[in-house]
Amino acid sequence: MNAPNAVNDPASAASGTIPPTGSGLSFRTAGEDDVPALVALVESAYRGEASRAGWTTEADLLEGQRTDSEGVADVVRAPGSLMLVAERDGEPVACCQLERREGGEGRTVAYFGMFAVRPVLQGGGLGRAVLAEAERMVRERWGAHEMHMTVITARADLIAWYERRGYARTGRTSPFPYGDERFGVPLRDDLEFELLVKPLRRPLS
Repeated sequence: MNAPNAVNDPASAASGTIPPTGSGLSFRTAGEDDVPALVALVESAYRGEASRAGWTTEADLLEGQRTDSEGVADVVRAPGSLMLVAERDGEPVACCQLERREGGEGRTVAYFGMFAVRPVLQGGGLGRAVLAEAERMVRERWGAHEMHMTVITARADLIAWYERRGYARTGRTSPFPYGDERFGVPLRDDLEFELLVKPLRRPLS
């Protein structure tokens, strides 16, 4: 596992790359031992009644699971892929998937997914800190020029949150995988994903 990267480092806060969100928050990449805790974290943010404590819940759109141990373990093990974990007092409070991909003209892009913040901590800036750290990491580690993500189009509030963070809607959609219960059991027949993209500025030399 990588050494933790403290968010409340004064130099980081002063640079504006990582918003301060209180003491004790640190980042690291996940290992296989983290898989059960991360599955529980992702499920709590999106599924079931517990997820309604936060605003990222998909409980009105989907039932069933959001992910499983196999899916998270695949992210942890795959080359060019990782799970970023945010911890406070040694406990995981947020996470996201990052994957290196090849874009057009041979430019490296990164994919951002499986984003989860513990429901009772949502709305306090933790999500912004995770997103900022993810963007910093893919720029520095992979030289990524853009961050890509897909969001369910029915989640207008979530898309608006990403737009405020600099992500643009592309109009490029892909169908929800109906019939594949690994991704949940849809409660509507009109679900689809839209690609959102953000250019990543190169750090000043």
